[in-house]
Amino acid sequence: MQQEASLGTLSARDASIASIRQARQNQQDAKELVDALKKGDKTALSRAITIVESKALKHQSQAREILKRAFGPSDSIRIGITGIPGVGKSTFIEQLGLMLASKGHRIAVLAVDPSSSVSGGSILGDKTRMHQLTQSPFAFIRPTPSKLTLGGVARHTRESIILCEAAGYDIILIETVGVGQSETAVAELCDFFLMLQIAGAGDELQGIKRGIIEMADAIVINKADDPTKLKIAHAAQLEYQRALGLFPHKSSGWQPRTLSCSALNNIGIDTVWEMIQEYVAQTKANGHFTHKRKNQNLSWMEKTVTESLKETLLLHPEVLAHWNELKEKVTSEKITPIAAAEILVDLALQKRNG
Repeated sequence: MQQEASLGTLSARDASIASIRQARQNQQDAKELVDALKKGDKTALSRAITIVESKALKHQSQAREILKRAFGPSDSIRIGITGIPGVGKSTFIEQLGLMLASKGHRIAVLAVDPSSSVSGGSILGDKTRMHQLTQSPFAFIRPTPSKLTLGGVARHTRESIILCEAAGYDIILIETVGVGQSETAVAELCDFFLMLQIAGAGDELQGIKRGIIEMADAIVINKADDPTKLKIAHAAQLEYQRALGLFPHKSSGWQPRTLSCSALNNIGIDTVWEMIQEYVAQTKANGHFTHKRKNQNLSWMEKTVTESLKETLLLHPEVLAHWNELKEKVTSEKITPIAAAEILVDLALQKRNG
């Protein structure tokens, strides 16, 4: 018995030593990775994002260490770009990115691809669609599956932004799925929210949620590729401008604008960039830019707490043991969904407090 107790003590001690060694190794790995990405190593940046996105338990502590070392003040501009599929987001982003690269900026594109509800897979085709920008040494393109998150924004897009900024990218372009879900998540990530539209696709204002238009800092009518389409685009532009005028003034003091462009012909892209620069200058001058960034960090904290609590609850052994049983009762209407949820929460809290 004494020998068994001694062996048990040694085993616990060995486990503790191994845990300490692993923690130190994670810290060292994280330091080397962040040091490399700060020097502009794209491979290191990709690796860091992969670790942060990973669901594997072995990567979680390392991901926290990476983010801790990478997080800090940034002079970047975060631009959210949304629009329905086929509106030309990828072409627009490539032309904007190439123009900014020619001006000496470093551009990171976080392109959120739609995930399959069946397989969880995604197309991840932005690197193919943005061939020229992919070749630029000043650009980094990271397609990320949305995993069906609200607004088409991947859960770890916030973390990817922090890593890209640490790597020295001063313009962050966030391309969203644009499938008609709430785009609130986009507004909570970016400094400037741009909505792309196409003219001549039916009643311009039908089918567009009021909330999305209210959040937009600008609406740009794309595919004004020839004189006829340009005329139609200008008519749509006036219609959107009138619609924007009906909404309350933004706290930023910025009056949302409408523009027309042809990403295909690279016409009007410079005008869009000038407008974004004007927005940044105005909101930095009146303090809104900094205030919004602070609120974004608070929102990030709150969402992380919610997500962590949800994961902790769903992975709890007691919850897992009763999960299928309660699901069966709910589907057979023997218990209400609310009552089942309360039982699961109570089980997790009892075990945690116990």
